[in-house]
Amino acid sequence: MNFLNLTIELIIGFIMLFILVKILGKTIINQITPFTFIGAIVFGELLGNALYDEKVGIQYVVFSMILWASMLLFFEVLSQKSLKIRLISEDKPSVLIQNGIINREQLKKNRMNLNQLQSLLRQSETFSIREVAYCYLESNGAISILKKSQKQKVQQKDLNLPPQPIFVPVTLIRDGELLVDELVEIGKSKQWLTTQLKTNGIHDSRHVFIAEWLEGDGLFVQTFEQVNGTNE
Repeated sequence: MNFLNLTIELIIGFIMLFILVKILGKTIINQITPFTFIGAIVFGELLGNALYDEKVGIQYVVFSMILWASMLLFFEVLSQKSLKIRLISEDKPSVLIQNGIINREQLKKNRMNLNQLQSLLRQSETFSIREVAYCYLESNGAISILKKSQKQKVQQKDLNLPPQPIFVPVTLIRDGELLVDELVEIGKSKQWLTTQLKTNGIHDSRHVFIAEWLEGDGLFVQTFEQVNGTNE
């Protein structure tokens, strides 16, 4: 492939990409659903592979891009007109936390674990599960959070309150497993944790799905029984 042919193909590919993205709209860029995410990847691969394959002429670059974009556009139009197709391609949001209780079944269904849920919450500026009333996993993998009313943002200056120290919540039990290092980090003993659990009516840490300590707010606990919604 000489430089002249490559230059021509790149220019035509750039123009085609610009036009087709304009036609397809913002969904292909924002990758709102898993389908549009995969569609965008394949769309880029078609262009890249066609440009650098010497056996593929410019006419095949144009044809493959137009055909793939047409199929994406056709499916998007169908999904707008048909609720059934929309549900297949987009799926319904999953309720990961409902009324402040973690929905373990939905975590399993979406192949998520507690660590991943906590990570997503922190990325959304929510550092403790105790703050959350509802948490939805959207079809694009992002989460939407509705915080408990007492945890919703209020500016301290609006209430004329002095600055308060900020503490980071520490997970002490996760999936029934005691996290000894975290316990040492906050300067507490296993006996102290056992006493705290007994105060909450729990006599075995293996029954705890998550236990989280926050200085000034105490221990937050949810058992397997709570998150499963059934007795184990």
